[in-house]
Amino acid sequence: MRGRLRVYLGAAPGVGKTYAMLGEGHRALERGRDVVAGFIETHGRPHTAALQDGMEVIPRKTFVYRGATFTELDVDAVIARAPRVALIDELAHTNVPGSKNAKRWQDIDEILDAGIDVVSTVNIQHLESVNDVVQQITGIPQRETVPDEVVRRANQVELIDMSPEALRRRMAHGNIYAPEKVSAAMSNYFRVGNLTALRELALLWVAGKVDDQLDRYRAEHGIAGTWEARERVVVALTGGPEGDTLVRRAARIAARTKGADLLAVHITDADGLAGADPANLARQRSLVENMGGTYHQVVGGDIPRALLDFARGVNATQLVLGASRRGRFAQVLSPGVGVETTAQSGSIDVHMINHEEAKKGRIRPERSRAALNRKRRLIGWAVALAGLPLLTAALAPFRDVLSLPSEILLFLCLTVGVALIGGTWPAFTAAVGGSLLLNWYFTPPIGQLTIADPENFLALVVFILVAAAVSTIVDLAARRTREAARASADAEALSTLAGHVLRGEAALSSLLGRMRETFALTSATLLERVGEPTPDDQSEPGAWRIVATSGAAPCTNPGVADTDVMINDTLVLAARGRLLDASDRRVLEAFAAEAAVALRQERLEEEAEQAKPLAEADRMRTALLAAVSHDLRTPLSAAKAAVESLRTSEIDWTPEDRDELLATADESLVRLTRLVENLLDMSRLQAGVLGLTLLPVALEEIVPRAIDDLGPPRDRIEGDISIELPEIVADPALLERVLVNLMTNAVRYSPPGQNVHLTASWHGDHVEIRVIDRGPGIPPEAHERVFLPFQRLGDRDNGTGVGLGLALSRGLTEAMGGTLIPEETPGGGLTMTVTMPISSRAVTP
Repeated sequence: MRGRLRVYLGAAPGVGKTYAMLGEGHRALERGRDVVAGFIETHGRPHTAALQDGMEVIPRKTFVYRGATFTELDVDAVIARAPRVALIDELAHTNVPGSKNAKRWQDIDEILDAGIDVVSTVNIQHLESVNDVVQQITGIPQRETVPDEVVRRANQVELIDMSPEALRRRMAHGNIYAPEKVSAAMSNYFRVGNLTALRELALLWVAGKVDDQLDRYRAEHGIAGTWEARERVVVALTGGPEGDTLVRRAARIAARTKGADLLAVHITDADGLAGADPANLARQRSLVENMGGTYHQVVGGDIPRALLDFARGVNATQLVLGASRRGRFAQVLSPGVGVETTAQSGSIDVHMINHEEAKKGRIRPERSRAALNRKRRLIGWAVALAGLPLLTAALAPFRDVLSLPSEILLFLCLTVGVALIGGTWPAFTAAVGGSLLLNWYFTPPIGQLTIADPENFLALVVFILVAAAVSTIVDLAARRTREAARASADAEALSTLAGHVLRGEAALSSLLGRMRETFALTSATLLERVGEPTPDDQSEPGAWRIVATSGAAPCTNPGVADTDVMINDTLVLAARGRLLDASDRRVLEAFAAEAAVALRQERLEEEAEQAKPLAEADRMRTALLAAVSHDLRTPLSAAKAAVESLRTSEIDWTPEDRDELLATADESLVRLTRLVENLLDMSRLQAGVLGLTLLPVALEEIVPRAIDDLGPPRDRIEGDISIELPEIVADPALLERVLVNLMTNAVRYSPPGQNVHLTASWHGDHVEIRVIDRGPGIPPEAHERVFLPFQRLGDRDNGTGVGLGLALSRGLTEAMGGTLIPEETPGGGLTMTVTMPISSRAVTP
């Protein structure tokens, strides 16, 4: 049997999740349950650490990674111990490489499968669905995340809530972070606004989890009635112009109840088009979403039932409908959707909203054209008009031989044949004409339009009824066949449109091209109004501009189009080539609505592209400020302290002490100068204004100078540069900077006693320079990340530099026409390979 998972969810660090988890553990111990501490992270908080007393702690598993020692949850030890409950902190934690699982939630899943109950903790910022929102609020990316589904599957989720003010007081009292970190934390991540937003995110997420639990409970117990635990307002849209009014009214109703949800629903027939204007629905959908609501579309033949089924399915409390569009006489014959919905609504409140379209008549699809084509109808008329006299003439000589029923059957066969060929009206004409001819020529008294025998009268009446019924059925079947063909064509067109969307072909020209091919048009053009509209701007060329077009001779304004669809106040889809049927127009409106969406998507992408440089610049600025806050201050502080010590008259410095202070000041200023030069060069690279002087140079001249620039670490460099290597094309000063940065980085991460090797070799038209170390190396998937500015992969110490060395090295190398590629050193470590083109005296510097 699988164990049960309980999760304590917090809005921010320090709200007391671990404390609450340990408290629950002690309460379970008091109840006699077998409880162990699988992994507890106290973060040095004494009150939390004190709660571990008296509780069995499972020893952690030790890992060595990149020369550092880490401890992680020992999954096998917990399973072998087989407690009833295990307390395991930090659900979203990422395990050290080499662990049994990549994530702690996977460890916990394995323990649950072993039948052990688990109590764990997680903060809202670590949930995958809100990760980007948290970064937008706090400005700090969260790299450790857990899928929402993992937490939603928990048997119990408990929110550990604390007001921002109370949390900040806890922090000020030193209950969360060390005193030296409190000021920085309270002015950055733990600002009141940040904490308030995170708290709201946590509350909303937990509310969603509660909704899921409530829906599951109601489904399991077969509860169909509405439980008004939360207000939900559903507005029904028909696709008519009154929908805008209904959406705004429903939004006001929802706004009066704080926290109410707004949902819009459109009930459609199986074909998805009858009675609905796609342009109206697209506009109303956008309006609903702009007001914070959601749009839904469901298929249903019985509109009141489908509408109420949807409302009950979302646990709606209020339903907004528009007043009936039908006239008084129609309402007498049928109560209408509004009346039927209200009668069956039960506990759902129904609002009937009046609007300008009320009593103007129902929205109906255009009636199809004649079921049979003109040729078939003409042939039917010809058969009816010619066949009746011919059949009468053929039967007249056999009047004394054949009985009246036989003669009626022969005329009926002719009438059915006419119905099959020409449809209703030719068949009806044949039936009436045939009955008259039968009466005159074959029914006693002959030569008179009277019927003496009642049976003959009945036979003639049945003949007319059968003929009329057959002709009606044939006509209806032909009409349905035509409608099915039309629906199939519409479905194919809509399938093409849906495929266009699903494949991501958002380009307007592609969409318009498909529309033009679908309807065999000469051109399809999307027009946009420019400037303020005037009464005659339809014919004014300057009042419209072409946004996108496909085909020859595009329309310059709606007035010259054969068919146009008004999407909104500023957009019109104009088609040229032929007049379209009403049924074609409905599909055309669907294309028009998608064209508006595609245009909006294109413009959003353009705005996003324009915002990318600004966002990147802002990211770089934020990262720069965060990264150099320590690295600029450290050398400045050291140099300042050395100079102030030298200037003091209270201490009589010895020459050795004076030399040492001067060396400290000099070393700090050199470090500061190098940092500033790196920052300036990086900014020049990004601005594209870095000055280059490309010359043929020999490596045996560059490498010794680069090694000398290292200072004391130069003793750990082993060089192997052949004097027979060809000259390369490079900027000597920049290449020297690149090698210094690479060798400094290699020395920093090489274990004590391990030297860094510098080699060079000639391969065709280029020379490869390799800087080889035996350090911990970098995983292949992280090779590219190390070249991002202000990144120190796996380095948690802000004192090791701002993370510009490798980024600047690659930028300078590529600016000189070379490449810089990281590779794994055989046997462990990292090799940085600089590839530079060789020189020929034909190369112009």
